[in-house]
Amino acid sequence: MYGVRLLLNKVGENVLKEIIRLIIFSAENAFIQVTVFVGAVLLIFGYIDYLLSGRLVKKIENSKKLQPVIGSFLGLTPGCGGAIFVMPLFPRGSVSFGTVVATLIATMGDSAFVLMTVMPKEYILVSIFSFIAAVITGYIVDLFPIGDRLLEHFREMKKAKNDLKGKHDAMDHSILHGETGIDDQDWPHIGHAEGDHIDLILHHKSKGHQPVDTLGYKATHGGYIIFWMIISFGLVLGILDLFQVDINTMGIPNLGTIFGTLGTIVSILMMIFSKKFLGDDTHEETEMKLASIKETFVHNAQETAFVGSWVFVAYLAYELFVLFLGSGNYLAGETLITGFLSQTGIMAVIIGVLIGIIPGCGPQIIFVTLYTRGLVPFAALLANAISQDGDALFPLIAIHKRSALWATILNTIPALIVGVLAYWLEISFF
Repeated sequence: MYGVRLLLNKVGENVLKEIIRLIIFSAENAFIQVTVFVGAVLLIFGYIDYLLSGRLVKKIENSKKLQPVIGSFLGLTPGCGGAIFVMPLFPRGSVSFGTVVATLIATMGDSAFVLMTVMPKEYILVSIFSFIAAVITGYIVDLFPIGDRLLEHFREMKKAKNDLKGKHDAMDHSILHGETGIDDQDWPHIGHAEGDHIDLILHHKSKGHQPVDTLGYKATHGGYIIFWMIISFGLVLGILDLFQVDINTMGIPNLGTIFGTLGTIVSILMMIFSKKFLGDDTHEETEMKLASIKETFVHNAQETAFVGSWVFVAYLAYELFVLFLGSGNYLAGETLITGFLSQTGIMAVIIGVLIGIIPGCGPQIIFVTLYTRGLVPFAALLANAISQDGDALFPLIAIHKRSALWATILNTIPALIVGVLAYWLEISFF
């Protein structure tokens, strides 16, 4: 009896050691292989958004016949910023509902950064198919009167809410001014105007910023430079790792493990201080990035931390799943995973579509990361990419829930069709 208990204790210790090893392994790989590259790409696209987003939105407002095409292009840009800007344009009557649907279909949110940095070839393929599906669906939707009916319903709702000026004047604008130094009358709104119905919803009812005297604000706005310094050094290690250099034997023993774990811990702390757990971007914050280059750096740091934290969660979830599937034996778990993958079939495509329906980027990052680990087929990845909206759906939910519901329904249809077709092609020809 004593011998059995001793054996069980020994097995338990070994499993605990393996779990700790997998936590460190996942933290290192998530930061060195993904987060640092996401940060670099986010800075590049963040700066491009800072320069161009306002112009692109004006372009889409003035190009009635090409709106679904331009909307698809905005949705295709990595992250959620381009798509978020389009959402308030529909309730204002500036763009068609087909344009909204096309933009959301093309949007892959922050999961695009994961796929782009880990599997660029697959990212290009997904982008091409998503863009084609988005444009076609957008123009088809505009052939029907659904957009006109939704717009009429929104305007009826608006009529019931009067005295916008009185409500706006009663709002506290000091937080925005304190954070950016810009007066509310000079705020660079995209897709709407200061004091209108959409402004009251997006910038006074939704979370988009933190008061300047909070710990979260001080940590994110005071520590973003340190965060980017960590990302910069991690990027050097990530590039060396990419070229098959063993970064754990360079000068300092276990340098990659130590710095990768540190980077993931810092990313998680940044995400916690930012108070972003499911979605990481709002319409207001996207506008704040355009307000100043500092806000671009601050909010892109928060976005990088958000993506990195979710990648770590996905990596760790996968590793633990394999370990427990093999009852504490990692190799046995991998064998069972291989057998499972050959039998998932069309169900993986349906799961990809259903996960895509969930608003926010967190669940989508996990799904895409599982694809990069070989757990789901390409058809499921493509179906998820078309179905998901990232954080872009949140502004539309806040402004007009009925439009958000219909957009989700109309996104799901092409996601299923394209996903099933892609699965059939994979099975039949590859």
